[in-house]
Amino acid sequence: MSTGHPSELLHKVFPPVIDLSEPDAAAQIDRACRAVGFFQVIEHGIGRDTITRAFSVVDDFFARPLGDKLRWSSPGPEIERGYSAKGSEGLSYSLGLEDRPPDLFEAFTVARDEYPPDDPAFVDDRHHFFEPNIWPDDAPEFRHALVGYYLEVQALAHRLTTLFAKALGMPDDFFEERTRHSCDTLRVNYFEGVPGQQVMDDQYGIGPHTDYGILTVLLTDATPGLEVVTPSGDWRPVRAVPGALVVNIADMLAQWTNDHWRSTLHRVVAIQAREGLTVRRRSLPFFHEGDYDMVVECLPTCCGPNDPAKYPPVLAGEHVRAKVLSGHLKEAAKVGSTLGNRVDAL
Repeated sequence: MSTGHPSELLHKVFPPVIDLSEPDAAAQIDRACRAVGFFQVIEHGIGRDTITRAFSVVDDFFARPLGDKLRWSSPGPEIERGYSAKGSEGLSYSLGLEDRPPDLFEAFTVARDEYPPDDPAFVDDRHHFFEPNIWPDDAPEFRHALVGYYLEVQALAHRLTTLFAKALGMPDDFFEERTRHSCDTLRVNYFEGVPGQQVMDDQYGIGPHTDYGILTVLLTDATPGLEVVTPSGDWRPVRAVPGALVVNIADMLAQWTNDHWRSTLHRVVAIQAREGLTVRRRSLPFFHEGDYDMVVECLPTCCGPNDPAKYPPVLAGEHVRAKVLSGHLKEAAKVGSTLGNRVDAL
């Protein structure tokens, strides 16, 4: 999928744009992950029709009355499926910042739609990562469009981790061996700034946080809002070029690389009405988390006698589960960060 942008323009945007069809894509990814932990990708293989259908069904669902949407809510915070109302979450809580007001977004979360019945990894219910999806029973097109997008973006995530392994001097299948039962989720975030909306101090569309697993692939519309902390400590807006997807690495990959690659703080500013008119923003982050029982410890290519491992080994699923719960519950924020998140920019 081509954007049609001249290459000299792409090199001037933030975060940097990487053409995945180029032979040095892995080297470009390495530079971007060391510098800021965010980049954009083109030639990513996700079709325009797939993206158009996803946005269309998202718009239809979130235009429903609140009472209708609430019918498709999760039965509890430990089951990350279905609808989440505005103000029911605060992602800054995952950093222990439980005094912040809740975030101003609605969401709908799905995961893999079918699981192999003969694979014991997918029937282990102790962590709730493989619960069935919650679908509106009166909108089959909603399910069809999001499942179609999920499958394409999941394939892209695996393509990216193969490039990650190459960039890190590891075997090409290093991440494949650790993501056979990956606890991946696709979340649809919907923001709406309406006239007269009150925004509290330190309140955001999505509060400052880092992501939890291996990587995130973000599809977003043209409405600005996403901001990233730069190495200098400043918040810088992300401007996604048309046709590109935004990628960022997450906590577990930062630990694997001994912080050579950055899991970077980011946030979405509160979306507010403009000139008396409602403003909306839609984004679809896909979270590639890895297997629940995956042990994350420093890669041999990222440590040595003069660069010892900073973190003890951690079980990936336990980290992700604690973070997911803390985003819903202020009291759960006391779990803090097991991977040394940076909060100095807050």
